[in-house]
Amino acid sequence: MFKKIWSVFWDKDCDMIEINPLVVTKQGVVMAADSKVVIDSNALYRQKELAAQEDKSQDNPKERHAKSFDLNYIHIGGNIGCLVNGAGLAMSTMDIINLYGGSPANFLDVGGSADGQQLTEALKLLNNDTEVEAIFVNIFGGILRCDSLAASIIEANKQNKFTKPMVLRLKGTNSDKAKTLIQGKEKELGIYYNEDFDSAAQLVVEVAKEHKA
Repeated sequence: MFKKIWSVFWDKDCDMIEINPLVVTKQGVVMAADSKVVIDSNALYRQKELAAQEDKSQDNPKERHAKSFDLNYIHIGGNIGCLVNGAGLAMSTMDIINLYGGSPANFLDVGGSADGQQLTEALKLLNNDTEVEAIFVNIFGGILRCDSLAASIIEANKQNKFTKPMVLRLKGTNSDKAKTLIQGKEKELGIYYNEDFDSAAQLVVEVAKEHKA
């Protein structure tokens, strides 16, 4: 059985194979009574037959749309849309929003390699969410440059006029250039620019309350 598990794991590009429970029948046969198999999404181009079997009918429409642009998005249903890079920063962003009385609407990690179109789609997704009262963009620039994000914000607004206020917190690579790109457009874009994580989180909670009122 372990040899078969290994063969499946290797041949089908698995992230995980979990057998639970593993049982021995009255006849002495070892059997996997239930299992969970997760295929690496980055390898689906090699696993076309498995990819074709996926049942997407139960997927959240927002999550399905995000997935088509390779965005790590999970719908939660709160009132503050979050766009963050890095899972750790995303989790801490949701925690601090809760701390100050807000409720995160989603987990959205654009990672470090998101291109302009991905970022544009991510912003459109949050702005079009009827449950979202305000958007919190919290980016620590590394591989993902802050000026690229700022350019995507401006482009996203051209394609789909923002109706939700946004608190924008950018630190790191080219954050000064990003600030210059946004300067003078804050009112047009509905942006509150704040470089401090803590006060930016408090601000977005207050902005969301005002927008709802």
